[in-house]
Amino acid sequence: MNQSMRTQTTAVHGGIRKDDTFGAINEPIYMTSNYRIPTDGTPVDWSGTESNIYARNRNVNQMVLQDKLCALTGAEDCAIFASGVAALTGVFVPFLNTGDHVIVSEVCYSATNLLFRKYLPEKYNIEVTFVDSTDTEAIRTAIRPNTRLIHIETPGNPTTEISDIQAIATLAHSAGALLSIDATFAGPVSLFPLRLGADLEIHSMTKYINGHGDSLGGCVLGKKELLTQVKEIAMVNFGGILSPFNAWLIARGLVTLPMRMAQHSRVALAVAEFLEKSPAVRFVWYPGLESHPQHNRAKELMHGQYSGMIAFDIKGDERAHQQFLNELKLVTHAVSLGDIESLIVYYDKNSDKLPHYPQIFQDGFFRFSVGLEDAEDLIEDLQQAFLACNLI
Repeated sequence: MNQSMRTQTTAVHGGIRKDDTFGAINEPIYMTSNYRIPTDGTPVDWSGTESNIYARNRNVNQMVLQDKLCALTGAEDCAIFASGVAALTGVFVPFLNTGDHVIVSEVCYSATNLLFRKYLPEKYNIEVTFVDSTDTEAIRTAIRPNTRLIHIETPGNPTTEISDIQAIATLAHSAGALLSIDATFAGPVSLFPLRLGADLEIHSMTKYINGHGDSLGGCVLGKKELLTQVKEIAMVNFGGILSPFNAWLIARGLVTLPMRMAQHSRVALAVAEFLEKSPAVRFVWYPGLESHPQHNRAKELMHGQYSGMIAFDIKGDERAHQQFLNELKLVTHAVSLGDIESLIVYYDKNSDKLPHYPQIFQDGFFRFSVGLEDAEDLIEDLQQAFLACNLI
């Protein structure tokens, strides 16, 4: 394949394998759990990931999706899993041992938070320090002789905070630690952590990569030497493999990812600008706004494509917040993000997660995943909900 192809062309043609049996242009779905094993005396690695033996080790649709993701991100190798959480565990388990120390973003996905606040410390005696990862000096201060991994999210879920990946990579490598980046909020064509020095890049493929809200999946990208360990331990022996059908669905969605991310970003910026000007709104954080605390950093790292995630809050009590959700017509109250349709979820002021977020979030806020609708229609929907709640 031509290595100089541009992003959208790579999304279409990257990872494609010719169907020499029937000549199908679209990759068939290989719904098989077993493959024929050579009978000519060729040595067989029963737990290996370099040949087709058993679908838990490797399957054709998985290979196509992995190759597409590598082509888009520049990664040497990729491992794909049944969910984003399985992908996260696929990083933490192979590279951490009893007594190791980990530095983790204070703002992080709820499952990551639970793993590092409870399960890994209590079950495996992993030492954990949570820090504000936007403060590089705080990370430097937190490093110990036994620090083996620094794990951050950028943009942070759900606050959209942006960390300095290059500076943190330098700190990690100077300490002999790995740097893993969960870049789910950005998607793999808006931010390139591996190019900025990260060792491992993680995505919940359920979100932007698939983009259609019809399949779960997760991926880990990085150098082959690291991914070999991820595959052998977490994929083959822990068994978190993605099914051929879901791999096919996600690979199909991946083809339109660059176009979708451009639209998500355009619409989200317009919506964020509207929210910032509305008298109904208490605050809004979107990396594309100059008012965002790490806007300049986002501008440098994300090259003007800031994804579709907005954090904001309205001026009103809890009853007004619930009424606002009920008045929305186009925007759906639901978890997850990165879908073709706009989704919103409310973190109320009693959430146990709020103390870990910046002060402005302490009274509750909305996480808004802006979809592919026209900006004008979304703005009209928000405006009519504000009016119905007597917020303006």
